[in-house]
Amino acid sequence: MAPKNRIIIDTDPGVDDVLALLLALSASPEDLELVMISVTYGNVPRQSCLRNVVALFHVLEKEMAWRAATGRPRYGSLSAYKPIVAVGAEHALEDEQLVQDHFHGSDGLHGVHDAYQHPHLSPADTWRTLFEDCPSPTGSSADPPSYSRYFTPSKTPSHKEMLRILREEPADTITIIAIGPLTNVALAASEDPETFLRVKELVVMGGAVGVPGNASPCAEFNCLADAVAAARVFALTSPDPASTMPPAIHGKTILPPYPKGLSRQLRLTLFPLDITTSHEMTRRVFGERVQPLREAGSPLAQWTETFMNGTFDKIDAILGGNENGEGLSLHDPLCVWYMMTRDDPKWRAVAEPEDIRVETTGQWTRGMQVVDRRGRAKPAGKDSMVQTHPDDPMEAVEFDHIPGDTMGWLSHRKGNRINRMVESPGKDTFAQILLDMVFA
Repeated sequence: MAPKNRIIIDTDPGVDDVLALLLALSASPEDLELVMISVTYGNVPRQSCLRNVVALFHVLEKEMAWRAATGRPRYGSLSAYKPIVAVGAEHALEDEQLVQDHFHGSDGLHGVHDAYQHPHLSPADTWRTLFEDCPSPTGSSADPPSYSRYFTPSKTPSHKEMLRILREEPADTITIIAIGPLTNVALAASEDPETFLRVKELVVMGGAVGVPGNASPCAEFNCLADAVAAARVFALTSPDPASTMPPAIHGKTILPPYPKGLSRQLRLTLFPLDITTSHEMTRRVFGERVQPLREAGSPLAQWTETFMNGTFDKIDAILGGNENGEGLSLHDPLCVWYMMTRDDPKWRAVAEPEDIRVETTGQWTRGMQVVDRRGRAKPAGKDSMVQTHPDDPMEAVEFDHIPGDTMGWLSHRKGNRINRMVESPGKDTFAQILLDMVFA
């Protein structure tokens, strides 16, 4: 039986990224197939992100063996499928690299790979040969590590692997969940827009619409880390992508404009800080579930406790004591939970897609998600507009230019169409659901 949802996760692991991957791999194989993990830079440099993905499978191999020996259930999706792991962009399209190692630690997981922690839970450096054309340390070919049986390493850039999968699979059967900077997604969309638009849905964790940012006063980290990529991807939701494409800086741009007359618009579902921040996991809730498993010998509990305690310590330091018991916001896992439960009517999006645009040139506002809050009504309904070329729906329409509206905020053709999520089935219960899935 085919799974209900087949997904690619584009990620920059990262603490909550790892939790998102664990949630996907622990899902029922009838509900979810993780087709590919696309690795990008972000929370830490790309190579550290890749190491964290490899370490995840290394730990899961030990965890599944421990569960088999102790009669505990194993991960469904991990056992049923074998995702591709491919490596993508090393830096933003037009910016210097921006990282969040001040929060996630220099390796992205609060020193989990340090020798004094759990050395048996970190893979040997020979894993690099899975992704690079380089000789083994002995100068001869070596057997691949045993944990690599859980994934298929690729030496093809991840945006090209994305396109290959979308090209080979039926249209509208693959969803991409992007929980890092959107560079890889933007590269795929630029290289072959029509193939990219075969995606069923693009689920994006990023941005801040009606709340402050977390990387600047107005920008969320993923959107700020590559604002140009975010703007280019968002533009594909518009009937007229050129209307919201980022301007060239000093007359130069890395990627070309999209061709005119694309066959369809991108369906993009956005999870900004507005909805994700309130879905928290506290130190107490995590400890109550994980400590007994760690004492029982669970490798996964030992591994995750190390970086989760480091995260909670960091949160306490930021808040100056954390008297209110605030926890880790589960930004990235929430997107995976959406894919697992998307038929639940308690998921609620905005009534109509929103024109959310990404600022790419502002000195203080770069990465900001901009919406029109003026409350001005559009002067005419779609049905009253006259097309200059009725046989070509992609052509411009007459009466769609409003005097003074140079940016097209009142236009029926210009602007983006973003499906922003505003409510989930359980803000107060999600942390427990995640722990139940990951540490069953």
